[in-house]
Amino acid sequence: MYDIGIIGAGPAGASAGLFTAKAGKKTLVIDHGKSITAKAWVENHYGVDAVEGPKLLETGQQQLTKFGAELKSEEVTAIHFKDGAYYEITTTEGSYQVEHILFATGMSVKAAEHLGVKTTEGTEPRVAKIIDTDEHGRTSLPKAWAAGTVAGKSVHTIITAGHGAETAVNIISQLNGKRYVDHDILKD
Repeated sequence: MYDIGIIGAGPAGASAGLFTAKAGKKTLVIDHGKSITAKAWVENHYGVDAVEGPKLLETGQQQLTKFGAELKSEEVTAIHFKDGAYYEITTTEGSYQVEHILFATGMSVKAAEHLGVKTTEGTEPRVAKIIDTDEHGRTSLPKAWAAGTVAGKSVHTIITAGHGAETAVNIISQLNGKRYVDHDILKD
């Protein structure tokens, strides 16, 4: 059983997976490879020179696996909440059990809606629907979260990455039973 299953490895999902894996949480990230970031040219990231979207995705996914997250290149076909305790994610390749689930699915609410998560009208241009969340990223179902564009944040990669990290910190805090902070310092 995984502590967290993240659907989507774009900026929001990969950033969330980086934080949860680095915090020692058993992390699964499932991605179908259809991120809109794959078509982006990015020149507005703080601390990063201009970068092609595919390279940004590749670097982010390498970072999350560096800390032990498992990245699966699969398509999610079904999600079920089992016994009010965990989620079972079925993909084209198998099934996985996760305690918490995070939707970082960009502009698609399809998987969340099939599970019964509440959605609402989108606020960004070309984003028809979003997942309804509270200020911490929690959805209408227990242990189900959303981050990035699908949670109503801007489509800008730096904003969705930040929201993925923020939501991951909230999930880690809930798992730990106290507020979690990830702060590295320079090594001599």
